[in-house]
Amino acid sequence: MMKIQLPEKVRQIINTLQEHGYEAYAVGGCVRDSILGRIPDDWDITTSATPLETKALFPRTFDTGIAHGTITVLIDKEAFEVTTYRVDGEYEDSRHPKEVTFTRSLKEDLLRRDFTINAMAYNDAEGLIDIFGGMNDLHNKTIRCVGKAKERFGEDALRILRAVRFAAQLGFKIEEETRKGIRDLAPTLANISAERIQVELIKMMISPNPGLLQTAYELGITKVILPEFDEMMKTEQETPHHMYSVGEHTLKAIENVRADKVLRLTMLFHDIAKPLMKTIDEDGVAHFKIHDVKGVEMTKQILRRLKFDNDTMNKVVKLVQYHDYRMPAEPKNVRKAMNKIGEELFPYYLEVREADTLAQSGYKREEKLQNIYDVRKCYEEIMARQECVSLKTLAVTGTDLIASGMQPGKEIGRVLNKLLEIVIENPEYNKKEYLLKLKDEI
Repeated sequence: MMKIQLPEKVRQIINTLQEHGYEAYAVGGCVRDSILGRIPDDWDITTSATPLETKALFPRTFDTGIAHGTITVLIDKEAFEVTTYRVDGEYEDSRHPKEVTFTRSLKEDLLRRDFTINAMAYNDAEGLIDIFGGMNDLHNKTIRCVGKAKERFGEDALRILRAVRFAAQLGFKIEEETRKGIRDLAPTLANISAERIQVELIKMMISPNPGLLQTAYELGITKVILPEFDEMMKTEQETPHHMYSVGEHTLKAIENVRADKVLRLTMLFHDIAKPLMKTIDEDGVAHFKIHDVKGVEMTKQILRRLKFDNDTMNKVVKLVQYHDYRMPAEPKNVRKAMNKIGEELFPYYLEVREADTLAQSGYKREEKLQNIYDVRKCYEEIMARQECVSLKTLAVTGTDLIASGMQPGKEIGRVLNKLLEIVIENPEYNKKEYLLKLKDEI
């Protein structure tokens, strides 16, 4: 019999329910992750007890989704969701069932779950309950719907995105009938809220296999949630610098950068405007002039549409704006670039440029990469010497200027920025006395 190491508190909840004559199991993702040797994020428990019966057995509970059969049991400040076996009624909006009926049958409860690998249950007394072949699919690295794919996706369209996201996270393939169900029902993703789509997109982007965005394209998912990506996949790049379409180059660039949300989103959007800005000259060479400028506008629009937070949006937009910014690797140029891009984002900018270059053709690749390495070396030396590249490390402040006799107002800002320009050119000038003298000449 398969043995899963249940956390002590989970075992305690299951045992309490069983001692009172109810069935109870750990269920879903925690069982899947345990079998895969991963540490589950949280532990969900399913039981034949109704919410009221469960509440009667535990001193500290609160109602999280009691209408859907879920209550939260608190043990020493730790929270565990306990959900009654249920059968979902008809779905009316590709997301929520009209009504939920409680059942005493575990099989009926497992039948409503999305994929076989998420439809297994476990307790110490009976071991693994695997009615739909989840273990087999885990072994064969396969994402397969429980029952009929079209019915599962028809109940909840978000499952369409979850299928690709799980495939990306686990490195699994999507089984054929499940793929067909996705292709047929992808348009219903239009009914899903932007917030939920964003969560799935981020999980896919920071997974070990973000290139599965191509599968999302092939199955008609991006057509609904990110139509701009479809345009990229259809846009060729007739230039010596590139060997892939804009979309394929983008997929390679995403895979070339580490699994950080800001970096992966930047690589997804860095060439978003190329399809719109493409021109072909008389020699048949493609140009994408000011695609970075247009890219800023489009990236903002898409991130707003997908309800991203301002911090993520500001960072990604800034990196899209400067993804193509190149300079000779000299300290003065690097300080100027650090000032423009920001000290915090500058190392990200270097990672973006490297990922972008590695996804291009071999044309001039060595010298492009050499420039990036040299700029990085310059950057590290500037940081080690603690040279000033922004107002926050300038040796004088507005208060100092006012104390030296200047009138408060716009002039203060102008003088500070002028002094900063001088210091970026000549870091050795960043001394309070010297700058206060210099201010009268500006």
